[in-house]
Amino acid sequence: MKAVFLDYESLDKKDLDFSALHAQFDELILYPATTAAEVDARIQNVDVIISNKVQIQADHMRNNPQLKLILISATGTNNVDLVQAREQGIVVCNCQGYGTAAVAQHTLMLMLNLATSFRQYDRAVQQGEWNKSNQFCLMDFPIVELSGKTLGIVGYGELGKAVAHLAQAFGMKIMIGALPNRPMAAERVAFAEMLPQVDFLSLHCPLTEDTRDLLDGAALAQMKPSAFVINCARGGIVNEPALANALRSGQIAGAATDVLTVEPPKDGNVLLDSSIPNLIITPHSAWGSVDARQRIVQQVVENVEAFKVGLVIRQVN
Repeated sequence: MKAVFLDYESLDKKDLDFSALHAQFDELILYPATTAAEVDARIQNVDVIISNKVQIQADHMRNNPQLKLILISATGTNNVDLVQAREQGIVVCNCQGYGTAAVAQHTLMLMLNLATSFRQYDRAVQQGEWNKSNQFCLMDFPIVELSGKTLGIVGYGELGKAVAHLAQAFGMKIMIGALPNRPMAAERVAFAEMLPQVDFLSLHCPLTEDTRDLLDGAALAQMKPSAFVINCARGGIVNEPALANALRSGQIAGAATDVLTVEPPKDGNVLLDSSIPNLIITPHSAWGSVDARQRIVQQVVENVEAFKVGLVIRQVN
């Protein structure tokens, strides 16, 4: 089989091993990136397409009837026209669960940074404030212990459970929030009922029409002024202007997000204003540990191996 990886640099920072993937094919061509205009030419005469974010549209498939398999090197499937793939008999497989440890770790990192005022203390030291102190230490910013605090989790799948497990090691109490328009499961608490009770709120649910702007101005107003918000799920679950206003007004104590509504934020974003207090933004990097990215490569290999013997795994169409 002949294969092409259209955007391998979206995964590889010269730190991954692709040898097992090369071994699956008679020929594998790796492209660092591929523009929309380049897709048709690059997938001619190939049996297998590997893509992370490059769009594989209906016309691309119609123009290439030889295609047998599309491997998405990510979980999201919105970059492939699944309807056309199904009509054409092309199997589409994705990767799943590869970033659980990395995202859970990143979530706790953000929580700890907020709880310890890490960025403020680091900045103070860099600016020489410790050198000028009359005491042996600086105590200029609040430090909160996670132990005994209540963590509210919205989205209690594999990732939410991993975050809960880590948080419990710090002595936190866990409260699980119910998603809107879902049957109330055991041990779930209605979202509105949960908000006033939590010290930290961590979001791990998908972005749907039910969860868009889930944490809006009205919801933020129900939280404690000492509470913190962490979003390592999707941009759009938190209303960004409302969050900016809540932080500026002291309605909540702080927030951290790994996601924005538009990524990358080429046209700016209301949350990128440096005047917003106690806000941490990371560039959708929570999933990106070398371990998680190598796990993606391994899952792509597994998907090819399964396809070859007729036992397709992780099929999404």
